[in-house]
Amino acid sequence: MYLRMLTSVDAEVYRGLRLQSLRLHPEAYLSSYESEKKLSIVTTRIRLEPSENNFTLGAFDAEEKLVGIVTFFRESRPKIDHKANIYSVYVDSDVRKQGVGRRLMMELIARARLLPGLEILNLTVTSNNVAAKRLYESLGFICYGTEPKAMKLGDEYLDEDLMILLL
Repeated sequence: MYLRMLTSVDAEVYRGLRLQSLRLHPEAYLSSYESEKKLSIVTTRIRLEPSENNFTLGAFDAEEKLVGIVTFFRESRPKIDHKANIYSVYVDSDVRKQGVGRRLMMELIARARLLPGLEILNLTVTSNNVAAKRLYESLGFICYGTEPKAMKLGDEYLDEDLMILLL
């Protein structure tokens, strides 16, 4: 298992894993499978181009298959550029409970700590996603609130926990 920053070259494998995450776990993401499937591969390539303030990390298995992803996005406006957000955390079910998500998050946090002026990492997690919340808490994130009915999936409302890590 190894981790690296994804680039536009990884657009097709990233897109495959991203669509899988949205199809299998629609309750975990604000984006939908249907809307993301319509995005062109060019759009995906553009989104994957890393910068100091935005990047996506990928975890690859021994066969070089992409099995995990996490995206970092730093705020750009001067009054809030001390904060960044974590999005699109996903680990393929074939490699869950092997520490892939932990490794991705630890690498993201380590990279974030190197960025001048960055003080806060934020993320949201569906309130009933106990495994993800447990992981984030073990890395030092704390829940500072819950947004009731943050997402509506069909006829079901889902709450989201707001979590923060002070760097």
